[in-house]
Amino acid sequence: MIAIEEMSKRFGGIVAVDRCSLRIETGTVTGLIGPNGAGKTTLFNIVAGFMAPTGGRILLDGRDITGLAPHRLFHLGLVRTFQIPHEFARMTTLENLMVVPPDQDGESVVNAWFRPFRVAAREREVRSRAEEVLAFLRLDDVQDELAGNLSGGQKKLLELGRALMSGCSTILLDEPGAGVNRTLLAGLIDSIRTLNRDHGYTFCIVEHDMDLIARLCDPVIVMAEGRVLTEGSFEEVRRNREVLEVYLGGMSVAAEGRA
Repeated sequence: MIAIEEMSKRFGGIVAVDRCSLRIETGTVTGLIGPNGAGKTTLFNIVAGFMAPTGGRILLDGRDITGLAPHRLFHLGLVRTFQIPHEFARMTTLENLMVVPPDQDGESVVNAWFRPFRVAAREREVRSRAEEVLAFLRLDDVQDELAGNLSGGQKKLLELGRALMSGCSTILLDEPGAGVNRTLLAGLIDSIRTLNRDHGYTFCIVEHDMDLIARLCDPVIVMAEGRVLTEGSFEEVRRNREVLEVYLGGMSVAAEGRA
């Protein structure tokens, strides 16, 4: 689904992403992990269109999308969520979902004035879909609550719901487990697994919660110093000595070897 080829990003003399190449296969839940400063977030921002690369290219289902803005990627079926949710705080949970679908009839002044029945019919369709998504995410009991009043975990679920309302096929999740209590996290994991298994969504997840990565992701890609260090199943990467070294340091690996 996504092929990243020789991607680089420099900030002056600092190399954040260093000729990095990786693939996110269609229909997978791919985990992207690594220590702080590995370049994960920078790479994520480049793929999502929030940052221009210094070099390299990105292919989405064979199409070159390098440097495309987020709104153009949205229309190509690629969306992202944020570590810190960006909800419309003064709109209800339901309204946050209803504003997402593109090209709604009510956005046209002509339709609003001269085709009110068409506008109303489309709005009913969008509302019905939004209610389905909220029920799926177990947020239907707060659909009339202002989004700004939701808990941190509920806002993460709302971010996922807005992605689903876009009609996308590929979702980039930026630390979905950060700040989420264990009960809501379990629901989030179940939702992602169901969307992938039963509905064919492709996910790429940047995450520091290794329990979430272990339960959801295969393959897992490990980055270090702006490049891919290794990839494989979670069990394979957690036993990799290079991975242990970048996370724990050489002394810890040496001590483990003597144990």
